[in-house]
Amino acid sequence: MDQSLTNANEFNVRDQRIAFIHASWHADIVLKALEGFRSQLVELGYDVDKIDVIAVPGAYEIPLQAKLLAKTGLYAAIACSGLVVDGGIYRHDFVAQTVCTGLMQVQLETEVPVLTAILTPHHFHEHDEHQQYYSRHFILKGQELATAADGAIRLTAQAKFMS
Repeated sequence: MDQSLTNANEFNVRDQRIAFIHASWHADIVLKALEGFRSQLVELGYDVDKIDVIAVPGAYEIPLQAKLLAKTGLYAAIACSGLVVDGGIYRHDFVAQTVCTGLMQVQLETEVPVLTAILTPHHFHEHDEHQQYYSRHFILKGQELATAADGAIRLTAQAKFMS
């Protein structure tokens, strides 16, 4: 068990290691979430050098990587980001739902908080207006993801201390 989580009196956010998994599809947009995530965690007192960034081919591969990382015991939380768009060949809502269900299962099985910013716009187009809009939106989602990760880390640390 991570020694930084064993005693609530000794809990320090700077000691917490966090994984950030992202899909490689639309990486120029998806990595904006990492930008917002890092900046918000720094504001909350976390050490940016303790955020490990892991790229996977697509959103569908995120749950397995999250589970493998959670099982190491190294991470206080795992944050995930991806952009699943309707490519006309498959149902993007099915992929997004499957990924989110998988991530929920990972956190229930491993007791490591797994948070998600897997976005599924209904009418994404690869023109400048949508690229710019979703780039800005992913920064905001990254900040929200960081705030949620901080809350989950603190709650988990408190629960472990109490048990």
